[in-house]
Amino acid sequence: MSDAAPAERHATGEAEQVGPFRIYLGAAPGVGKTYAMLSEGHRRRGRGTDVVAGFVETYGRPHTEELVNGLEVIPRKVVDYRGRRLEEMDLDAILRRRPEVALVDELAHTNVPGSGRHEKRWQDVLDILGAGISVITTVNIQHLESIAGEVEQMTGAKVRERVPDWVVRKADQTELADSSPEQLRRRMLHGNIYPKEKVAQALTHFFRTPNLIALRELALRFVADESDETLLEYLQRHQSQVPWETTERIMVAVTAEPGTDVLLRRAARLAFRIKAELDVVHVIAGDTSPSQDGESIDGLRALAADLGARWHEIDDEDPARALVSFAREHQVTQIVVGSMQSSWWRIVGGGPVLRRVIHEAGAFGIDVLVTAHREPPPDAAPSAAPPERESRA
Repeated sequence: MSDAAPAERHATGEAEQVGPFRIYLGAAPGVGKTYAMLSEGHRRRGRGTDVVAGFVETYGRPHTEELVNGLEVIPRKVVDYRGRRLEEMDLDAILRRRPEVALVDELAHTNVPGSGRHEKRWQDVLDILGAGISVITTVNIQHLESIAGEVEQMTGAKVRERVPDWVVRKADQTELADSSPEQLRRRMLHGNIYPKEKVAQALTHFFRTPNLIALRELALRFVADESDETLLEYLQRHQSQVPWETTERIMVAVTAEPGTDVLLRRAARLAFRIKAELDVVHVIAGDTSPSQDGESIDGLRALAADLGARWHEIDDEDPARALVSFAREHQVTQIVVGSMQSSWWRIVGGGPVLRRVIHEAGAFGIDVLVTAHREPPPDAAPSAAPPERESRA
């Protein structure tokens, strides 16, 4: 029996290792993220953990509301904004209470101006984690910065609330709250997701079956990528003698032209799926000056930071030479470029710059991926998008 005890203790230790940051990820509203978060809160409370509901949005769903019962709820902060009284999470109250675990719904939510320290709820969550409090939260796949543009193209609905990818990837566990498109649409018809007056609009816009299938695929793929990364980390930690291929590196060439943010997000998705590092390179050439396109470039630089990429600016009259030289120096294995970018890039009929990059990179064994040019979608009517909460404006 004494021989079995160490193994039993080891197994128990492995099972009880729960990280401080857990995310329930969903493909769309109504898949059960909040329900899963509350259920997890009850399970931990039943094991003796000090759990509080920092902020829970039930949308009047009876089964979800029932789960709030039995949990300590931190009172919300009431804010006067444009003649309305709105409620927000009280970050300071949570920090004063200092529970072991805080349940915080809707990670992508934008706070009412003047309601607290931060503009975004994910920033509040980082403060809570920084205080040593574990957080269980929820988010839908369309709110991830690298995926939001793809969802806009697919659904025609503007994604206004976004979370930087690096915040979601900080999670110790990311769990999928899943529901089939057919089941979601049935729940919608039964009034279990939106009020009855909004059902017809939702079913013919965001909640169309093709949209839900694609959103579910994006969510499944993201969680699968996260699982692959966790497995690799585990094997590297426990089987350090096994060699691992970790040399894949992606570089994306960006300009100030409209639509470059779409290219950058696509490159970030490619890099994440193959667990590659991502470098973003902006070449300043010819008559282009930083002041000319400063606002666009500043936006791309901020987006690169949100996506966890490294930003580089190079002054060079020869863009092709600059890009290939950078790729060689930084051991880049794949260069991602857009088929139509600024005038120095395409020049005439597709451009000698692009042809030179493909030719010279290929000579050094570097792959070049030329992506199709995609225009950003026009703003959709507000009713086409599924608001996580009632609009503030």
